[in-house]
Amino acid sequence: MLPIELVSFKLCPFVQRSVITLKQKNIEFAITYIDLADKPDWFLAMSPLGKVPVLKYGDEVLFESAVINEFLDEITPPTLMPYEPINKAKDRAWIEYTSQCLMNQYTWLNATNAAEEDKQQTALHSKLTRLEAQVPEQGFFNGDDFSLVDSSLAPFFHRFAILQKQKGINILANYPKLQALSEQYMALDSVTQSVVADFDSLFIDYFAKQDSYIVNKPNA
Repeated sequence: MLPIELVSFKLCPFVQRSVITLKQKNIEFAITYIDLADKPDWFLAMSPLGKVPVLKYGDEVLFESAVINEFLDEITPPTLMPYEPINKAKDRAWIEYTSQCLMNQYTWLNATNAAEEDKQQTALHSKLTRLEAQVPEQGFFNGDDFSLVDSSLAPFFHRFAILQKQKGINILANYPKLQALSEQYMALDSVTQSVVADFDSLFIDYFAKQDSYIVNKPNA
């Protein structure tokens, strides 16, 4: 296998997806962190969208986390995707859904007043309700086996776990299956070790400085 390098931003959940996949599959890799507020020229030259993650595989460059994860899965058995085309297509669709969940979560965290936070939380609960209906009572998204949907979904729940631990905010209180799924993810080394050591404080500090209503709320 050619050398693998992941170009990253410490707080990006989409990068975290690819780190989880790399660790879940025991793939050796190097990681380089950049500041998205001051993107280096070499990064802009290789990233058509100017976003992370970017994966360097030898002299080749890939971008977009879902594409990167499928590539990593294809070059290292056993696969984390279903074999049946219809089931594989369904997983790809749910991976896109998890991307929307992450964007909704970010918008919610960035709300700077009670009215906007309430609006964004309502949208977030709509997505959580659909996920609650989709996931099984036990196991991962597809049941017993960890999949690329799980790689894509775990960062979403990781952030909720931090909010609960650091701020006492339990957004999953009324979603027992999602709470169980979150606990499954947070018990995995591939998830807990997919971020830098001081990630929790970096995460809270970032949104506090963004004047996040939910993070800075006095009774949070």
